[in-house]
Amino acid sequence: MKILFFTGKGGVGKSTMAAAAAWQLSQKARVLIVSLDPAHNLGDIFGVVIKNGKKKFTKTLFLSEINLKKLSREYLERETDVLSSTYSYLKILNLDSYFSILKYSPGIEEYALLTSIEKTIRDETGFDYIIFDTPPTGLTLRFLALPRVTITWIDRLMQIRRQILEKRYTIHRIRGTLDSEETILDYKEADDDILKRLEKLSDNYHALDGALRGSDCHVVVVFNPDILSLKESKRLIEGLSELHLPLRLLIDNKVTEANSEMAGYVEKEMKGMAKDVSIKRIQLANTLLDGRKGTLYDVPESIIPDSW
Repeated sequence: MKILFFTGKGGVGKSTMAAAAAWQLSQKARVLIVSLDPAHNLGDIFGVVIKNGKKKFTKTLFLSEINLKKLSREYLERETDVLSSTYSYLKILNLDSYFSILKYSPGIEEYALLTSIEKTIRDETGFDYIIFDTPPTGLTLRFLALPRVTITWIDRLMQIRRQILEKRYTIHRIRGTLDSEETILDYKEADDDILKRLEKLSDNYHALDGALRGSDCHVVVVFNPDILSLKESKRLIEGLSELHLPLRLLIDNKVTEANSEMAGYVEKEMKGMAKDVSIKRIQLANTLLDGRKGTLYDVPESIIPDSW
């Protein structure tokens, strides 16, 4: 299964390019396209209403839109339940008041998105391609950076947890069986729910990080022939390079005769930053056709290289 991320500055047409690529690929393979952008327009592009879950568009093309607010709320409720049950003996500290403001914590949206991506890649194994239409640059870079950041934190938390268990075991040997009416303190790693959860999270994030950095992952940067788009795209390319994520294709979208000179300049600048990455130039489409009757977009050539 191949994973494609279409990203770029807001308004450059990345959703259009992702949709066109999904349609073209679906002529020869099974494709799932997932919109992660809070400003969804995937349903509008295909002329359908997309509700919870996947919507079948053709026999080989499925559409999905992620409700970021709902996803963030569910993520927060799930993690709050885990914390509440794990540390139920600390209710005397009135932790509920702290949990209630977690929804305002930085990173909730990013982790909710990352959880959705991880689950989609893990569960949707019946597709040849999964295409993610991402939010604008800043949020995209933040959630793509999270696997490595999270793995680092989980490794440290596992070290701390093992130290706690070791000290508990030392106390156990001195004082006898640890037992009380309030709680039973685990001291063996195999019996510790917190450590088991950390280990599962570590496995999940390592698998996701491996998938994002693997040969079957392709990041596509879409840009327009203008200076603002160029500057934003440069920041995006720098960020992808720092994260060691596989930038595979650059798409210069909405090119016309009037801006062709600027398109050449922007493409030259982009090529200077990503020497080994192919650039495709897409002319501004004048027509939008019904995907059920023929070509979805008036794109003269395949967006995705045949080698993918």
